[in-house]
Amino acid sequence: MIENPLSMIAVMALVTLLLRTLPFILFQKRRPFTLIEDLGAWLPYAMMGMLVVYCLKDLPSVAMTHAFLQIGCVMLVVLLQVWKRNTLFSIVLSTLCYMILLPFC
Repeated sequence: MIENPLSMIAVMALVTLLLRTLPFILFQKRRPFTLIEDLGAWLPYAMMGMLVVYCLKDLPSVAMTHAFLQIGCVMLVVLLQVWKRNTLFSIVLSTLCYMILLPFC
């Protein structure tokens, strides 16, 4: 058993480094599996859908003005995404809009 804390940290760092670099070493010459490419293409949309569901899960129990604010900001995200096709821009601008209008509800 390793008694020295510094050697334990070194072993953990080495294992972490190995686990993080292993996929790059394995797929250096070959293309990744199509499943991995498909997950990379669809997971951002799935995460956005889960975030929308999570944000709107309490909608029936909140005040009507707050519900309209939430729905309006969700519609703003959709409109900005269709217009600019920039996810970060859409999320940041809609979040700012929500945070600015929240005290007035």
